Amino acid sequence: MKRLFAAIKTVPDQEFLETYRALQLSLRNNSIKWVEEENLHITINFFGETSEGLIPVISNVLNSIAASIPDFSFRYEGLGIFGSAYNPRVIWAAIEPYRELSNVIQRLKNELVVAGFSADRQNPVPHLTLGRIRSIQDRQRFQKVLDAYKMISSQPMMTRRLILFESILQHSGPEYHIIRSFPLKK
Repeated sequence: MKRLFAAIKTVPDQEFLETYRALQLSLRNNSIKWVEEENLHITINFFGETSEGLIPVISNVLNSIAASIPDFSFRYEGLGIFGSAYNPRVIWAAIEPYRELSNVIQRLKNELVVAGFSADRQNPVPHLTLGRIRSIQDRQRFQKVLDAYKMISSQPMMTRRLILFESILQHSGPEYHIIRSFPLKK
């Protein structure tokens, strides 16, 4: 069994990364597991613990989708949370325009069902996970910091491939290993 997910690897511009570091510093008194800069990615499907025998099936689906989608660009634009203001769970950056990426995610979900995977009933929300919240010391201060950074943005980035990753959980955080990369149509 391998813990798998499909994603788009991103390398944001320096200004975005500096703002990300400042956000982390501003929230340092809270218990938040921040995503390491080298691990930033947009998950398009999380498979979880998956039999290695299914890797060729997943690869065929990803290859088929990637081969039919031309390169596209997007940028990060704005900050959000999953959970509620009372119990926030995840800090994320929004993706603009999100329609192309949302279409890729929905198409992947549909083709995985055709390939025999269970249907995922969640509506896709394309986003970049920045941090997973364990606990907040002061909710009002937390909200003020988020408001101060709500306009976080990046320069446009090109999407050139879909990637199937294995995630190996370590005490220091997850390690991501590329199983296979699928170039988008030129």
